[in-house]
Amino acid sequence: MTGEPRTVIFDFGGVLVDWNPRYLYRRLFPDDPAGMERFLAEVCTQDWNQCQDAGRPWVEAVAELVARHPAQADLIRAYRERWEETLSGAIDGSVAILGEVRDAGHRLYGLTNWSHETFPLARARFPFFDWFDGIVVSGEEQLIKPDPRLFTRLLERYRVDPARAVFIDDSPNNVEAAAALGIHGIHFRSPSALRDELTALGVLP
Repeated sequence: MTGEPRTVIFDFGGVLVDWNPRYLYRRLFPDDPAGMERFLAEVCTQDWNQCQDAGRPWVEAVAELVARHPAQADLIRAYRERWEETLSGAIDGSVAILGEVRDAGHRLYGLTNWSHETFPLARARFPFFDWFDGIVVSGEEQLIKPDPRLFTRLLERYRVDPARAVFIDDSPNNVEAAAALGIHGIHFRSPSALRDELTALGVLP
């Protein structure tokens, strides 16, 4: 893959943006970390949040959960009302690499599992989202990674040749899904490891 410009596709959460609901809920459970973990494991779970990533409206998601856990209503509503507090900030080392990939002349795309209602809040906060030639948001497509149809949406929409593409994600399942479509997948572990892998591929000098 050395030499010519190619397409580099970035996941966002866990790669470029440090997102975790614990950043919010540590404030709401200041003296009860075990209680916070139970709440996130039993009430506002990853599976529940993933339904919003797949396009479910937040108002519906919150109402459904409040009906099931009325005693936790305020904590549940906080997930949406204070959602911006789940963002710690940018992962600076990765953003620096993103800039170098852009400066090297490669095409940049984003492929993210994210609610279509909350992604605009993150996009307004982080200017580097404007560096992308295109972004596919799962909530807008009502599909989530690792569904191959979401990857195919990006490939077809932006006429990306999978053999000339690199995909970076912190989830091994998503990387495997990309590889099954002929995309070179990189499992993100750290900015330094990512830099090494992109350099080995010839994406970075």
